[in-house]
Amino acid sequence: MPKINGNEIRPGNVLEHDGGLWAAVKVDHVKPGKGGAFAQVEMKNLRDGRKLNERFRSADKVERVRLEQKDMQFLYESDGLLNIMDTETYEQVTIPADILGERRPFLQDGMTIVVEFYEEEALNATLPQKVICKIVETEPVVKGQTAANSFKPATLDNGVRVMVPPFVGTDEDIVVNTETMEYSERA
Repeated sequence: MPKINGNEIRPGNVLEHDGGLWAAVKVDHVKPGKGGAFAQVEMKNLRDGRKLNERFRSADKVERVRLEQKDMQFLYESDGLLNIMDTETYEQVTIPADILGERRPFLQDGMTIVVEFYEEEALNATLPQKVICKIVETEPVVKGQTAANSFKPATLDNGVRVMVPPFVGTDEDIVVNTETMEYSERA
């Protein structure tokens, strides 16, 4: 694995530090008036979610880890585990359902997700950016209310509540952005 200097750390880099795998969330380069410059790095543990603030001088060497990304197809869920299949080798793997965090309700049968692996361990999973959901409950459409830039609450078929424009009604399909968890457009 390549070693990089402390001043080469960028947000999104995955580092091996203190026996764990950490993702650099935020990096600030600081040059104090007295002493040498350093990088103040806010890191998040990929296995348990702990946060850590660490200082790296330019002379410090850190292990940079490359994660392997694979397209996997979601098959089914049982006992808090997601059963997924590699789209190239058709090999089936189970990963914990909480790897998706708050985006878990947007996972649909047969959906292709990107899973990041370190050796054989799944560390992260991302859903497609846009998902189609059906509105189960919302306030009725009111004529003439479309001019104002106002939104109303709506409950989706997966139980998630999002804000939608006033012209969208019950039983309509909408596109939801899974990164911001907001209404994107009508389907």
